[in-house]
Amino acid sequence: MKVSTGKPFQLIYSLFQHEYLGYLFESFVIQLDDKGRLTLQHQNISSKNAKEFGAKMDDRDFELIKLMDQMQQEAITLKFYKKKIKPADFFFKVYDKEKGDVELQNTIDHYLEVRRSRILDLMDGKMIFEMGRDGEPAWRQIHWMEQKASVLFHFRRNEDNTHYFPTIKHNGEKLEWQYNGSFLICNQPAWLVVNDQLFRFEKGVDGPKLKPFLNKKFVVIPRKVEATYYEKFVSNLVASFDVYAKGFEINTERHDLIPEITFSELSTAQSVTPDLFGSVKSNGKGDLEPAKILFKIGFKYGPYTFPYDVNATSSVKLERKGEEYIFHKVKRNLDAELWIINRLSEKGLALKNGRQTLTRGEGFAWLSEKKEFIDNEGIIVRQSEKDSKRYFVGEAHIDIKVNENIDWFDIHAIIKFGDFEIPFEQLRKFISGKKREIILPNGEIAVIPDAWFVNYAELFAFMDHEGAPRLKKHHLSLIQDLQNGQLAQVSMDRKLRQLENFEEIEDFTIPPSFTGELRPYQKAGYNWMRFLSSYNFGGCLADDMGLGKTVQTLAMLQSEKDKGKKNASLLIMPTSLIYNWEIEASKFTPDLKVLVYSGSGRDKDVASFEGYDLVLTSYGITRIDIDILKGYYFNYVILDESQAIKNPSSNIAKSVRKLKSKYRLILTGTPLENSTLDLWSQMSFVNPGLLGTESYFKDEFQIPIEKKQDQEKAKRLNVIIKPFILRRQKSQVAKDLPEKVENVKYSTMTAQQEEKYEEVKSYYRNKILDNIEKTGVKKSQLLLLQGLTQLRQIANHPRMTDPEYTGDSGKLEDVTYMIESALSKGHKILIFSQFVKHLSIVKEYFDKNEMTYAYLDGSTKNRQEQVELFQEDESIRLFLISLKAGGVGLNLTRADYVFLLDPWWNPAIEAQAVDRAHRIGQKNTVFTYKFITRNTVEEKILALQQNKIKLASDLITTEESFIKKLEASDIASLLS
Repeated sequence: MKVSTGKPFQLIYSLFQHEYLGYLFESFVIQLDDKGRLTLQHQNISSKNAKEFGAKMDDRDFELIKLMDQMQQEAITLKFYKKKIKPADFFFKVYDKEKGDVELQNTIDHYLEVRRSRILDLMDGKMIFEMGRDGEPAWRQIHWMEQKASVLFHFRRNEDNTHYFPTIKHNGEKLEWQYNGSFLICNQPAWLVVNDQLFRFEKGVDGPKLKPFLNKKFVVIPRKVEATYYEKFVSNLVASFDVYAKGFEINTERHDLIPEITFSELSTAQSVTPDLFGSVKSNGKGDLEPAKILFKIGFKYGPYTFPYDVNATSSVKLERKGEEYIFHKVKRNLDAELWIINRLSEKGLALKNGRQTLTRGEGFAWLSEKKEFIDNEGIIVRQSEKDSKRYFVGEAHIDIKVNENIDWFDIHAIIKFGDFEIPFEQLRKFISGKKREIILPNGEIAVIPDAWFVNYAELFAFMDHEGAPRLKKHHLSLIQDLQNGQLAQVSMDRKLRQLENFEEIEDFTIPPSFTGELRPYQKAGYNWMRFLSSYNFGGCLADDMGLGKTVQTLAMLQSEKDKGKKNASLLIMPTSLIYNWEIEASKFTPDLKVLVYSGSGRDKDVASFEGYDLVLTSYGITRIDIDILKGYYFNYVILDESQAIKNPSSNIAKSVRKLKSKYRLILTGTPLENSTLDLWSQMSFVNPGLLGTESYFKDEFQIPIEKKQDQEKAKRLNVIIKPFILRRQKSQVAKDLPEKVENVKYSTMTAQQEEKYEEVKSYYRNKILDNIEKTGVKKSQLLLLQGLTQLRQIANHPRMTDPEYTGDSGKLEDVTYMIESALSKGHKILIFSQFVKHLSIVKEYFDKNEMTYAYLDGSTKNRQEQVELFQEDESIRLFLISLKAGGVGLNLTRADYVFLLDPWWNPAIEAQAVDRAHRIGQKNTVFTYKFITRNTVEEKILALQQNKIKLASDLITTEESFIKKLEASDIASLLS
């Protein structure tokens, strides 16, 4: 029956026992009569309607009601059973005596105990009742007792057994609580109802210690099991609670605290351990090599050592003398123990529950580095006696000196573990072979610190293995890194140091016969190339497209001629760029004698190169004629668009590595497209050995960076290659270029378009996810690409996949509107799409509305004519361009708007499209608009781009085609 809020009422809490869940509470409001007494008119309330009665409630009441709601059988069923089921069926299933789920029962019990304890803590001052069997909520009132009760545990040992029982006191009076209907309503900690009074206890006594005695005077411990019982049960009881004993002693003791760290090995793998001089000691089966070291903190009090326990105010050691037992109860200094724990954490040993596991290298490095702290704090360190190996615990020291020689860096090193010196070559072998333990002459095992593997692994890997330890000069960055990290003493020529800081490189004179003019950043690039050549270093000029890599290279080649270099230089490029290089050379370096080594009529004799300064050829010709070309010693071998050799196992990559020259240079806007291995292939061409062997590079860089997203490895790789890669982005040379403004325009699908999209998405999602489950991600890539392509096309316009489609497209509406708006203000617009079908749809719109335009796709014959038409004819203000046809080789500086109709997998390709307009010669601000259809794969591709290109952008540039990198979760997200 309803309770009126307009009349006096009272909020109460009613306790009842559930068949399976134990004691629960419910909240009620009860109407009061004219004299303020409870009536039979009541109403059950919950969090849903509690606010109606808020006038009589405080914050505790709202929290209590919320907690009680969480304990009701309907809430328990919903929380712990994901399928729809009636509570009665749920409890019958879970609590069946033979087939019930015991683990789930325990989980539910813990869940309820936590809430019971919280509820009872909040009950102070509230009206609590026991519910009647007829459901009457206010049947019998229970009074919450403010003062905590205390428990004294009694033990009486005699010749046959030990009697054990507890007594309870409250307010100094003994409490009669046995054989009178008393009951426990919570166990952790114990809450006991005695004669309608609710008691809690000092020292957090738990219910199971009282429950056996509700209807039993004492428990008998037989003599034959007393030793075990005393050790496992009575000792803990003595440590935590008040105990009265007859028949054995309890001695309370106080001692000074001494912290003690014990370490032990955790064996996980088999290996043999080399000794100091490289020989192997083994038991024939191989010693167990511990991968980890476990540190445990203990606290010594006099003769006793106890493990870490945040709640233990006392600990007990049981001593047995003949038939007598003595319990030594030791008071612990918890504040001092916690202070030690915190100090160790500050020093790098973060002990959780008194334990911490570190790698062997980290663990022993910590002991070595923190020896002074350990001694000052009086901490005892010892190895577990159970360990079969005995480890060296002391100072590990490495001292490396580097001196610059003519063509090398000479390496000198002293390595010591305590008083024992380790031969440098032996340490190199251990670190290169990832072996971490060395047996010292005294039989102890020294562990090489992990930091040495991190700091010196590359130094040892790249060192020359023959003769005295030395390193090629192109590993300059490694030496500088060691010096900057104070890991080595370095003696180096000041001039060579300039390569670390690009701005400090000396200024070289531009050749008088160079007819062009270099912008400041181009002049800096020219200086950089000249500097590299002075040290016989190779380099990669990786400037953004449109910044003039060609003109910088020509200026450098002209300087080589002016220095009197007689041998020709070889410049290899895609066939389509040969004519462009020939034109540019004749314009800027007319004194260079240029030979185009191409075509079927080429003279296949390197003798024909004599008298020429520059030989231009293609990658295809190089691959075919490599046996001829490798017979000539070139001054420079230069690769333009060097990503052509990104696959080190390709025929062209193998071919160019056979070429002989004094210097090597590569030019590319995208040195990294698919994988870091692209970078290895190109950088190993210009500076052989810079990044080690291919297998070393894969293990040390490619796999950690690409598979494990190891940012530290990415930084290390960047350090190594940085001196030999020069990359300037447009933002860095903004004063030489007009501003570029980038925008993303989101479109919404029309209803008809969305229906078509969802139909296709549903079809492919089920097909692709089923295929992944059966055959895996890799074998589903073709199907995935097919499905994503169709979805991208529908996001543009459904007519791209269904010629019979008669509906409209949200994106086309937005695109045409913005085109007309831009045209009305006199702008010229480049419109790019990856799909020729998409361009055809836009072209159809232009034709229908009599809008003139230039057009370029792969089938266009008069390519240059279309470019000139757009550049020179003011009436042609629209240029439709397909990605493949317009990605490179176009200069369209008359455009100040660039529309990207659909997003591409590789953002670098989008940037190339924008660069058709945003390049030197452009005098206006360039506005770019990328059109994205909301709630489609286009929008999700944007998010995936950010995740998948981070690796590449951290090193050089963006990557291309990340389909192969998609994981099952990525695919599910795209198709969701």
